[in-house]
Amino acid sequence: MTALSALRSQIERIDPIDDRESRSIAATLERLLWPGDPFAEEENHHHLTASALVVSSRGIVLHRHRLLGIWIQPGGHVDAGESPESAALRETLEETGLVARHLDPVELFHVDLHPGPKGHTHYDLRYVVVAPPLDPSPPENESPEVDWFDFEAAQVRGEPSLAPVLAKLARAYETWDVPD
Repeated sequence: MTALSALRSQIERIDPIDDRESRSIAATLERLLWPGDPFAEEENHHHLTASALVVSSRGIVLHRHRLLGIWIQPGGHVDAGESPESAALRETLEETGLVARHLDPVELFHVDLHPGPKGHTHYDLRYVVVAPPLDPSPPENESPEVDWFDFEAAQVRGEPSLAPVLAKLARAYETWDVPD
């Protein structure tokens, strides 16, 4: 099975939380059929990105995006030759200073289609990752506004379209055995 067909299978297994995610899933599956590299930012204005829903006993990490000014999960572009799973971990480290790991098995939890900068469209693959409950320590070139929030507070603080995702995540988190 190729990496893209495995990704397609992961996306198809997601139980959408609302119409927005249903449309995002359909659009992302369609995007995977286009020629070229679906992750290449320079190749096409429509590309897949990866982000991390970082959880621990302290709740979830959100950061205030330094350009957009909204509170969201860490994430960004997938580098050439990198898997989206690896990109989610790398972006977590780069934007929060936290070393995270994937659940076993890896959990592709949510997909969201939204406008990106420079007129791009992002098809964001959102993975659940676990980090130690340490204080975030983002590097100087990243937003200094990074913190843990309990799931309820995150739903209030986060960008509004994240609220249903965070509610679903809070329910799922209660069923997982996630050691810190």
